Amino acid sequence: MEENEKILLFEKAPIPAAVAKLSVPMIFSSLVMVLYNMADTYFVGMLNNPVENAAVSLAAPVLLAFNAVNNLFGVGTSSMMSRALGRKDYNTVSQSSAFGFYCSLICGIIFGVLCGLLHNPLLTLIGADATTRAATQGYMFWTVYLGAAPAILNVVMAYLVRSEGAALHASIGTMSGCLLNIILDPIFILPWGLHMGAAGAGLATCLSNCAACLYFFVLLYIKRGNTFVCINPLMFRIRKQIVLEVCGVGIPASIQNLLNVTGMTILNNFTSAYGADAVAAMGIAYKIYMVPMQVSLGFSQGIMPLVSYNFASGNRRRMKDSILFAMKLIVPALAVITVIYYITAGSLISLFMQNTSIIAYGTRFLRGFCLGLTFLSVDFLAVGVFQALGFGRYALLFAVMRKLVLEIPALLILNCLFPLYGLSYAQFTAELILSLCAALMLRHIFRKYRDGNTA
Repeated sequence: MEENEKILLFEKAPIPAAVAKLSVPMIFSSLVMVLYNMADTYFVGMLNNPVENAAVSLAAPVLLAFNAVNNLFGVGTSSMMSRALGRKDYNTVSQSSAFGFYCSLICGIIFGVLCGLLHNPLLTLIGADATTRAATQGYMFWTVYLGAAPAILNVVMAYLVRSEGAALHASIGTMSGCLLNIILDPIFILPWGLHMGAAGAGLATCLSNCAACLYFFVLLYIKRGNTFVCINPLMFRIRKQIVLEVCGVGIPASIQNLLNVTGMTILNNFTSAYGADAVAAMGIAYKIYMVPMQVSLGFSQGIMPLVSYNFASGNRRRMKDSILFAMKLIVPALAVITVIYYITAGSLISLFMQNTSIIAYGTRFLRGFCLGLTFLSVDFLAVGVFQALGFGRYALLFAVMRKLVLEIPALLILNCLFPLYGLSYAQFTAELILSLCAALMLRHIFRKYRDGNTA
């Protein structure tokens, strides 16, 4: 995309068109990512072995921990890049992209090595027992010990490319890896292929993430001279401004995901007390719930460059109109999905495993999860706005409130009041309260940055 095309998109294009161009590819990318995550569960479920399926569920918190690094250097760097573009500070755009790229690569390698060295206490921590330990370790060998670096790097590179408005290219890169994963899964997992079970799902994921990284490297090589995204090691500098601005947004986003990992680990540990069927059912229900959740997250992340750019350039009216337009779209859509999920919960669970116990568990879990979707969309949109504007302290406040103040205590209380089944209602309880806080915070931002105010 030429510079004048970037300016046209951010400054002149009608808001519905700009939101669509930035968000629709991100939503499709998020959907494909969910499908590829669900593909592991689906094809492993075809083995009709709850232990193998439980292994994929138990490893989920560790894979979710990747997002701590993704958000630190992906969200943090892309927010800074978009705001620097709004200020026409192109040198900072290039230097910050190099900073985000190399820091994410280094952290990905360290993450994988540490998990491999500390695998025994890690497996105990995430709830693997004597029955599920071997299968869980086989899956994590490929997805975490060897696969952490490419998994993190391809997501961060997508953020960097998206920050300058190239949402379609970012999504193509992400989706290419996801689609390859879906193709490879049955070959590596099922008896007619390599029959590797959960470990085969992990191998397919690792290879697919490597392929996605390759796409971005080729893209940046082709677009050299016509993009501000830079991975030249000579541009990698530890500048105080870059570190402070990236970390100011990225650290709260990273803490948010670490708290998500904590919440999921607690959820899995509570669930594991009821056996492999309950763990497998919780994992299936949560991954089905992730489809609309990721749509909401993708939408909020998709509009971030538009909000960042117009905030930094001083066009506050366009910034606010973009946020309000996004709100009017996503909230009704998630309300409709909530109704559909609640009615069809049993049928959706049965798509993944024909096991009466798992279907019974999963139906009740999914109905509890889906009640929070509409409220979660407001929360996600507000946090996306905080990140876009560089208000990391607000995002951090919401992360702490969501998990430490609301959701984790709700898990403890609801599990005592309604053993096992109360667990799936904890997110609904947290998001209901948090969405009200989000609406108040957005109102505060709109009033603070009235039309004509400068940055």
